Amino acid sequence: MRRGGFGAAPHSSSTDGRPYHGNPCLTMHQPWASLLVHGIKRVEGRSWPSPITGRLWIHAASKVPDPDTIKAMEDFYREIYAADGITHINFPQHYPVSRLLGCVEVVGCLRSQELVCWEHVPQSVRLEGLTEFCWLCENPQKLVVPFEMRGYQGVYNLERRIYDGAVRGLTPVQGPLPVKFPLPDPRDRFSLRPGSLTFDASKSALQKSPTITAAIAGARAAATQFSKKDQNAAISSETRADSNSGNGNPSSVVQGTPAYLQNQNQPSTFRSTAAYSQNPDAEPRRSPRSLDYEASNRLVTVALRELKQLSASERGGQPVGRS
Repeated sequence: MRRGGFGAAPHSSSTDGRPYHGNPCLTMHQPWASLLVHGIKRVEGRSWPSPITGRLWIHAASKVPDPDTIKAMEDFYREIYAADGITHINFPQHYPVSRLLGCVEVVGCLRSQELVCWEHVPQSVRLEGLTEFCWLCENPQKLVVPFEMRGYQGVYNLERRIYDGAVRGLTPVQGPLPVKFPLPDPRDRFSLRPGSLTFDASKSALQKSPTITAAIAGARAAATQFSKKDQNAAISSETRADSNSGNGNPSSVVQGTPAYLQNQNQPSTFRSTAAYSQNPDAEPRRSPRSLDYEASNRLVTVALRELKQLSASERGGQPVGRS
């Protein structure tokens, strides 16, 4: 088997090739978490490079997704998949929160400018390169019954008792257009790293239609709602709850590699030998709705309205809101 995946050993490796005996997990907001586990999202965008390759467990944060956010992201994926001729996508029926959802296999990490010019992958994958670093994900697997648990900052070690139960409940997922990312060096499974590709940006730049451009704007607007203030409030709330219950949460570490929560400046690392204390019976907590969140919802609404107008115009219909 080329790079692990379903049925392979559960352990991952750090990006310098050293193995560690842990089960790395990443907490993500919805709807992005479910879209990744269902194989619709194949690139996880971050402001920091992936500290690992191999299996990465995906946990959904406690924030309930706004319907406009879900619609913006589903419209984004409809538009970019249409560039590859995919016209039907089975989106998740539900976007659960405070749950372990499943896992993916991280096979490498590239900078956005490398991914968007990479002609060896489908155009829809290249259109997913919206952030500085792009974690390339294959072999999605979902849990038949998602586990309730609390998440932590950065990449952290999944508690052993949760892993033991979760690994038995995985089932492979077939996304709309699965992709196998080609390795620059087939002899080195860690060769997909930032700076590993050579490309001619002038020849490979993507040509975006107006509807794709509007969909990207909607996706960007949806992502801005998770402000630094909102993230800090959620983390502070969960940390206080852990302290009060006697279950402290140490910072996360991945082989000494600095990792940063999206839109945060606080470093984190992954300890490969210790599992973190978690209380899965605790009531899921909701992070407060900030002014930034409300403002971004208005951006999402505007972007969705523009996308509808562009779609109707391109298909010969009447734009929304006009006679």
